[in-house]
Amino acid sequence: MTNTWPVTELRTALGALVAGLSVEVVPEIDSTNTELMRRARSGVAAPVLLVAERQTAGRGRLGRPWQSAAEAGPGTLDESLTFSLGLPLAPADWSGLSLAVGASVAASLDPEGTQLRLKWPNDLWTVQDRKLGGILIETAMPQGGDGQRFMVIGIGINIGPRPAEGLATAPAWLREFRPDASAPQALAAIAAPLLRSVLRFAAMGFAPFAQDFAARDALRGRAVSLSDGTAGACEGVGPGGELLVRTAAGLQSVSSSEVSVRPAGEAQA
Repeated sequence: MTNTWPVTELRTALGALVAGLSVEVVPEIDSTNTELMRRARSGVAAPVLLVAERQTAGRGRLGRPWQSAAEAGPGTLDESLTFSLGLPLAPADWSGLSLAVGASVAASLDPEGTQLRLKWPNDLWTVQDRKLGGILIETAMPQGGDGQRFMVIGIGINIGPRPAEGLATAPAWLREFRPDASAPQALAAIAAPLLRSVLRFAAMGFAPFAQDFAARDALRGRAVSLSDGTAGACEGVGPGGELLVRTAAGLQSVSSSEVSVRPAGEAQA
């Protein structure tokens, strides 16, 4: 399989939703999120989808590294999909955006709802509790801008097998349940629905996505431990996407900026 990116098709589909949105594919970059944040801070805040065939310094939540797999060779398929969507956005409330993004991506890759779950606040998991991908959302105030923030949504998805050294649980990859999947095909499936979801979120908040997230919630009904030492039972998420955990002290509402969470007994990572 070859890395033939559907750039023209994506420009047409995405441009119909957001005028002037460009699509760029680069062979290598430190991080697509880092690049779009650099641009925004320097005053370049045009809507864009930036795809990297390889990242050398990819980042996940809380500064954790996310490395894309090295290319297997010229003209061959990369083993991961890494891209960032950047555009000016002004929702009334940013709460729950990562959950809405996750619900959109999961629906695109697993429309049957049999393979993928969402691990609050920003991970794509398989039904075996193995991580398939992650989401990183950042915002910047463009230099010389009009006060509207520039939002960057970074997504990394394993397409083929990934090394498991040093990990308590081996990563998942898309071709385990979509044998013919490639990075370009996955991007084509994800991109337009994702942009539609982001625009819907900007207009309506998390509410339209709450049911879709709940249907794939990997933590609801399970004992969980938080990185601050709190333990309890997960009772889903609240109206703003906040995690609800029943602890010995009562029901606790957890913000994604405060702690990490894992099923009880699983090491924090």
